[in-house]
Amino acid sequence: MIDVIYVEREAWDYPRTREIVARFDGARVIDCERHGELFNRAAQNFRLQKQRPALMLAVKHGRKVLPVPSGYGLEDAPGYYFSHMLNCVYDCRYCFLQGMYRSANYVVFVNDQDFIDEIRRHAAMRDAPVWFFSGYDCDSLALEPVTGFVDGLLPTFADLENARLELRTKSTQTRALHRRDPLDNVVVAFSFTTVPAGEALEHKVPDIARRIDAMAALQARGWRVGVRFDPVIYHEGFEDAFASLCERIFAKIDGAALHSACIGAFRLPRDFFKRMRRLYPRERLFASHLSDADGMVGYPRELERALLDGARRRVSEYVAEDAIHCMDGGA
Repeated sequence: MIDVIYVEREAWDYPRTREIVARFDGARVIDCERHGELFNRAAQNFRLQKQRPALMLAVKHGRKVLPVPSGYGLEDAPGYYFSHMLNCVYDCRYCFLQGMYRSANYVVFVNDQDFIDEIRRHAAMRDAPVWFFSGYDCDSLALEPVTGFVDGLLPTFADLENARLELRTKSTQTRALHRRDPLDNVVVAFSFTTVPAGEALEHKVPDIARRIDAMAALQARGWRVGVRFDPVIYHEGFEDAFASLCERIFAKIDGAALHSACIGAFRLPRDFFKRMRRLYPRERLFASHLSDADGMVGYPRELERALLDGARRRVSEYVAEDAIHCMDGGA
């Protein structure tokens, strides 16, 4: 899986670094001063790197917990996101990370405790509930067997009564959750698109049946779970395909006990879209049905509204209306 590991010199001071390097004893390990010198350099081939990404172990400096972008979040509560990793093990053609980063290599930050300390500080600043979101710049669980980040994070949320955590994922790597007692303030949110959209655009992602089974097992264990139809991707026959997807999910998931269902539009910043289209010039997703307005590329408002409203009506057959959230955009 990993042939090359770049390690910042400072990262060697953290036990997590040596644990991860030991897992890949056949990999070539290369020291570097700062991961950004490699990760951010110009003239990298994202598509080529995606075929065989390297792993970069680094120390995260500066702010580690940031306010969520507009339209991202749940409820009328403050929201923050954090990224213990940059880039994703999956290869979804619609993912904004391809337009944001020059490199497809994985960056894992090894100073876990610094993230936890900053989460605690933000939670302590408020008496009211506050949300923390994982899975914005990476998949929350896909590389968990390597990073161990979530396993080390969960005890923090067991102690923080006003903090809420969303772990967003397309992964079935849920062993860290099964090893612990469920926490009422943690939501494991699984992302889905229709079968035609997934087959065309979501490469390396576990199939729908396996994700549903993983979600059902967590719900049966007592964990709070959510579904994320985000982004909603238009294609011929979308309405029937979305109805079929909902039938499959809620045949095994108790919709009445679901924490939340979020429905998000496909929308990208214009500059991200241009880079992604250069990467995949023959990708049909980028070639039709899209419009450019106010610096964002997405479906025309009439089509977008029809997709979101139709999806919401279908989901409401299984889930209470107050548990359904329509979001402005997502990835």
